[in-house]
Amino acid sequence: MLPTISSEEVRKPLFHRATSWYAKFERPISSISLVGGFVFDAITLERVDTLWENIWIIAHLVVVAICIVLINRKTREVGDEHDPTRLHFWLLNIMQFFFGGLLSTYLVFYFRSSSILVSWPFLILLVGAFWANERLKFHYARITFHISFFFLSLYAFAIFIVPVLIHQVGTVAFLFSGLVSVVIILGFLALLEFMTHEQFFRGKSKLYYSITGIFLAVNALYFFNIIPPIPLSLKDAGVYHSISKDEAGDYVVMQEQRSWREYFKLYPTLHSVPQENVVAYSAVFSPSKLDTTIIHEWERYDQNAKRWVSVSKVSLEVIGGRDGGYRTYSTKNTLTPGRWRVSVETPRGQVIGRMPFEIVMQNTLPILSPKVVK
Repeated sequence: MLPTISSEEVRKPLFHRATSWYAKFERPISSISLVGGFVFDAITLERVDTLWENIWIIAHLVVVAICIVLINRKTREVGDEHDPTRLHFWLLNIMQFFFGGLLSTYLVFYFRSSSILVSWPFLILLVGAFWANERLKFHYARITFHISFFFLSLYAFAIFIVPVLIHQVGTVAFLFSGLVSVVIILGFLALLEFMTHEQFFRGKSKLYYSITGIFLAVNALYFFNIIPPIPLSLKDAGVYHSISKDEAGDYVVMQEQRSWREYFKLYPTLHSVPQENVVAYSAVFSPSKLDTTIIHEWERYDQNAKRWVSVSKVSLEVIGGRDGGYRTYSTKNTLTPGRWRVSVETPRGQVIGRMPFEIVMQNTLPILSPKVVK
């Protein structure tokens, strides 16, 4: 009679082989999933005020918080973070995965809400956190490291969710988001201290120094107008010869027929005639019930002084809620030949986007074609 093999005995080697295989190829699997997740977020994420997308972010934060508590509550031995048979190994991997999901979401939202030429230091901070999440996983075993990551994730979320909830952007909303982040992290640390006792006390002073450093750095970036003005974002923009509205209520702009090379120029050419009005069009997204003001700042590059000179500022109203952004424009005439740009800004100077172009004067208008901007 043949011996019988229980299903449990069959499953155990299979599970063991699967965990061993994952541990062996953990780095490439993690890299592929991180890049794939970023691409997926870039395609699927739509609005910062969407309920389900924010629930998704909150769920990630909750999972990370649970992992931090379990990792620091459980007594572990040296090497547990490398051993797929130990719970510590899987807690670290789960935490890394959900941190990656948070950071990729923030990268997508913040990239959409900024001019990279202005906000690159803050974006570099997020990219650095994104990279560190992938490369420095085993540093998560250090309580200061992963709670600092957790606080940065909380702060980045609060910066855009608080304005959405209070229907206001600006300094007050930013300071309130910082207060909310600090209150939440202090509450979490009180819970962690209660759950872990001795483990928490070992790194308590370094932890508070790290959180304070992150808080001060983010505030410095904000007051130097380096943090993107999220939740506002520039959906569409361009410089044209004229603009009007059609019967459907859409804007129709008149643009030059350009060669493909013009689309790769840093300063696309705009051929103008004397006394012609030039139009700067922008569609700025703002969350529902968040009405605000933006500024179109027209600037000319002074070749002699080697700097940008502000020529005029136009204040424009933005009404929140429209998927494609609230459409508005400003005009200016008698532009001198040379490099120009129109910066789309918040009233306190945060740059939402920029429209660079170069004016070339001639006696007759170029061939123009209509374009509907919806």
